[in-house]
Formats: sequence, structure tokens, C-alpha cells
Amino acid sequence: MSMIRDLRAAVRPRPSLRKDSGSYDTTRDPGTPSAVVDCAVYRDGARVLTPDQLTPHEAMRQVRRDGGFVWIGLHEPTEAEFAGIASEFGLHPLAVEDAVQAHQRPKLERYDDTLFTVFKTIHYVDHAQLTATSEVVETGEVMCFTGRDFFITVRHGGQGSLRALRHRLQDDPELLARGPSAVLHAIADHVVDGYIAVADAVQDDIDEVETEVFSPGRKGTPRGTDAGRIYQLKREVLEFKRAVSPLLRPMQLLSERPMRLIDPDIQKYFRDVADHLARVQEQVLGFDELLNSILQANLAQASVAQNEDMRKITSWAAIIAVPTMVCGVYGMNFRHMPELHWRYGYPVIMGITVVICLGIHRTLKRNGWL
Repeated sequence: MSMIRDLRAAVRPRPSLRKDSGSYDTTRDPGTPSAVVDCAVYRDGARVLTPDQLTPHEAMRQVRRDGGFVWIGLHEPTEAEFAGIASEFGLHPLAVEDAVQAHQRPKLERYDDTLFTVFKTIHYVDHAQLTATSEVVETGEVMCFTGRDFFITVRHGGQGSLRALRHRLQDDPELLARGPSAVLHAIADHVVDGYIAVADAVQDDIDEVETEVFSPGRKGTPRGTDAGRIYQLKREVLEFKRAVSPLLRPMQLLSERPMRLIDPDIQKYFRDVADHLARVQEQVLGFDELLNSILQANLAQASVAQNEDMRKITSWAAIIAVPTMVCGVYGMNFRHMPELHWRYGYPVIMGITVVICLGIHRTLKRNGWL
């Protein structure tokens, strides 16, 4: 807790102070929560309790003197809040700008002795029923700065908290002793595991829509579903795809290309993450293609239903045309019409009309128009 209190002062640097002075502007609104979520020094895989009033500058001096690394977690920091830490750890301005502004594609970039990694987190939004306006997935971002003796995470969005992950790593000192690269792998594995869980949930939604589209309705024909629901689900899958696909190349680089900041033993585990990510990508691409097919099938069913309605309307119009024609003929004011003075003229004409109508009805029904 003392480190967190110290970092609240560290995130607001005074322009007049030197980088190595260890002093920071502490002016802030008391009602505004700090962007720093957690901070700790880890040595030999164990969290070190730091003395009171320890600034990041002093923490880094302690780490470089006694070993270990610093792990700082921030949530949606402003440019002013992040400036002090960025200056203290020598972060590249371009990476700092990306971390503060967010809305970045998943990527891996190297700036001098720092790796900058961007992950998009995905959270499945529970809903009682899928509608044309349902939000299926919610995205966030986690930016990671990996150095030789520090690890900084910047999180955006309400989802994707790393608190539970930090606690799990602290329960495994042997893994955490590998340094910042172990934390980077743990976050990558955590994010990809989240993708797998969301993919399973989205699969259930697609199955539900597919069942509704092809389930029999009246008279055994497919009843179809609202095209807006399919289109909304396709948009959500597209957002999922934008998080998964760009991340595959960075994971392959971390698993295949030797890097000074990545422990060789940890690098092997990135292969497993890349493999899981590749499978999720294939699944998401399959979702996209399947939804295209479902949407086309639904539109085709709508067209077929419209054609059937038009055939029925046309059939009944043809049947009604017969008595309409007969009535039209006998409604004319001709003087010489033989049937007008014949006793059986009316029933004969009505009978002929009914027979013709029944014949047309039977023919159209036999041909599938009715």
C-alpha cells in the first residue's frame, strides 16, 4: 500500500524537476481515484514489502542494486498521470502515446531495451435473448511495457482485470522468479484463455440462430428469423476477429525469434499460446463464414416466402376472375340475351361458374400454388 501511495505522487511530474531527482508533483483532486491499481517489487519470485515513502526512482535503484523487478499496474491513466512513470522508466514517447490514447491494434514493438505489447481483451456479455441490438462481446485493452527489470501494464475498459492473475503468479514464486517475461507470458495466456471462453459462448449464440433459421415453421417450411439479429451477431464476431487475428503474428514472434528480454525457458511457453490463438482464429473465421451462409439462407427463405405469397394471391385472383367475368357479362344492358328469359338460366350459369372455379382451384393446388 505504501508503494501505491508513493506512485500517486509519481504520476504527476514537475517540469522543473530533473528526471533523477525522485520528486514528483502530488497536486491532484482528492475525489479522483488514482490511475495506479497496484505496484510491487519482486525479488526471487516473492513480493517485497517496501519501506514507506518509497518513490519509483528509489524502487528502481533498489531493484538495480539488489535484483528483482518492479511491476506497476495502471488503469486508464491520463497523459499527465503517466508522464512521471514514463520518464522514470525511459519509455518511448510513441509507445506512451499509444498506451494513453488506447484503441490500438494488437501488436508487438521494440523500443531500445523495452518491448511494447498490445492485447485486446474480450468479455462475453450475457443476455437473456439475442436481439438486433444485443451486445455480445465487450472489448478492452491491455498494454504491456516489458523491460529488463520492470513490467508496466496499462489497462483500458471495465473488463480484463489482472488482479487475480497477479495473485496466481505470486502463488508460484518459481515462475515469477523468471522475471518480467514470465508476467508477459502469463498475461498473453490469460487473454487467449479469455478468447477461448468467449468463442464457446458465441458458438452457442450462432447455434441458436442457425436452429431458428432452419427449424420448420408452418406447413413444414423453414420459418426463418429476424435478419437484424444475424447481422448484429456478425458485427460482434467481426469485433472479435479484430482482436484475435492481428495478435497471431506477435505471438509467433515471441515464440520463435530469440529476444534478449524474453527468458529462453519462457519463450517455449509462448508456442502453446500461439497454438491456442491460431485455433481460436480458425474458429472465429469459421463463425464469420457460417454467419454469411446463415444470413444468405435467411434472405433466400424470405424471398421464397414472398414468392409463395405472391403465387397464392395470383391463384385466388385467377379464381375470382371467373365469377367477376360472368357477372360483368350479365351486368350489361343488352336487349337480346337468350339466358335472361330462360327459367334455368340462372342456376345453370351459377353451376358452370362454380365448376370452373373448382377446376381452377384443384389445378392450382395440384401444382403447389395453393
